[in-house]
Amino acid sequence: MTASEPVTLAALLAAARRRLEAAGSPTADLDARLLLAAALGLQRSDFILKAQDGVSTAHAARADALVARRAGGEPVHRILGRRAFYDHDFQLSPETLEPRPDTEALVELARRPMAETLAATGRCRFADLGTGTGAIAVSLLALFPEAEAVAVDLAIGAVVTARQNAEAAGVAARFHAVVGDYASMIGARLDLVVSNPPYIETEAIERLAPEVRAHDPRLALDGGADGLDAYRAIAADAPRVLNPAGSVLLEIGAGQAADVEAIFHRRGFAIIDRAFDLAGHVRALWLRSRKLA
Repeated sequence: MTASEPVTLAALLAAARRRLEAAGSPTADLDARLLLAAALGLQRSDFILKAQDGVSTAHAARADALVARRAGGEPVHRILGRRAFYDHDFQLSPETLEPRPDTEALVELARRPMAETLAATGRCRFADLGTGTGAIAVSLLALFPEAEAVAVDLAIGAVVTARQNAEAAGVAARFHAVVGDYASMIGARLDLVVSNPPYIETEAIERLAPEVRAHDPRLALDGGADGLDAYRAIAADAPRVLNPAGSVLLEIGAGQAADVEAIFHRRGFAIIDRAFDLAGHVRALWLRSRKLA
């Protein structure tokens, strides 16, 4: 189609879908709908109710520009600038990972120790180490109005984005975002530490899908030679920053459970529970002092 030809919404959607299919997108139809909705200000139902409505040249050009970016390999949620996670939408920035559905397993696993802590003491203070968009901390704060979080990230841009997401979710008063290296700068005693740290082996990063390798920040991916550097750092500080009955909750990569459990075992922690991702891999661990396990 040319810019001078009138085009219906249905035709624009069909053209976008074909272009993304040709580019190899495995979710071409969904991607096309998301991008057109963003470009044209549409609701999901509009693709049915307004299918035969005409689209202006300016709007069609705006949609085409977004589709071209996706066809070029840019992830759809990077183009949109936001991604849904748990119960909220989270703004993205170049220094944040996209929050992904597998990480919801960590949020679910953290609910039990948080509820137990609140029942016992009436409050729960926790740190989210490597907070990124703030998705984990914000989701937990929304679930537990009595809780309070320190959200730590080494990237200043991530901290700014996380604060904005906390404000949008209405939990900013209990969300304290700071720039730092894991728990090294935390002095107060905490009830929980939660983290989705970088856990990809350095040499494996170049083998990741282009959408990840080229668009997610390397700082949030690179876990060192064996992928376990962040876990060692967290385990080293956990005994210092946690209350005696405190817990550590971690997202891990596929196949890393035994190694991460061993790292924490050497620091006096025992496994309490594990959570699985949608593919059936152990995705999250709950650990606590062996004196209390």
